[in-house]
Amino acid sequence: MDSKVVSKGLAPVITIDGPTASGKGTVALGVASALGWHVLDSGALYRLTAFAAYKAGVNIEHVAEVTNIAASLDIMFTSEGAVLHGSNVEHEIRQEHIGKLASVVAAYSSVRKTLLDRQRAFRVSPGLVADGRDMGTVIFPDAPLKIFLIASVQARAERRYKQLISKGISAKLSDLTQDLQERDERDKSRLNAPLVAATDAHTIDSSSLSVNETIEQVLNLWRNVKGLGS
Repeated sequence: MDSKVVSKGLAPVITIDGPTASGKGTVALGVASALGWHVLDSGALYRLTAFAAYKAGVNIEHVAEVTNIAASLDIMFTSEGAVLHGSNVEHEIRQEHIGKLASVVAAYSSVRKTLLDRQRAFRVSPGLVADGRDMGTVIFPDAPLKIFLIASVQARAERRYKQLISKGISAKLSDLTQDLQERDERDKSRLNAPLVAATDAHTIDSSSLSVNETIEQVLNLWRNVKGLGS
């Protein structure tokens, strides 16, 4: 295992960053399950913040109010999804309109700072698989393995469409494609923690890979990291 992680006495982390609907969450869950590690869906934290603001009737452009909401969130992650203030809201936060609001919220530096320590607190033994957009560049820059997971816009839109339909959420493929393009541009161009691959990240294009094939690629890379550190 990477010596800088061992020397600090910190649990190892595998970060999986990438654009919206690239499959980060599903792959992170699969890798974590295979290793017996914990998992952090960082995107859910921003969705929860956006959802809480929406439910409270707060204007998403009022940065101070949104930041206060982020600071006061009572959050738990269970096998059944995200729990906010004692209620399971997994279905609600996965709605597309909440995803759009979350993309706006994620650009606020004060919100990102507020959620920083909360994300790092997930780093506990035996290890953590963290997915998001800045896990390898900002949250866990010392992670021994960093993945940047990409896929074509068309492939991501089709995956998101199937995912939403399977959950009983109505969706239109053309709208999803346009939304992904707009969110990609917003995530890449924002001043605070823009979407970019860490310099030491391994890029995996999952456009033509199955979920299991992608998970296995990540696991193989982790085995190599362990081998190099032994």
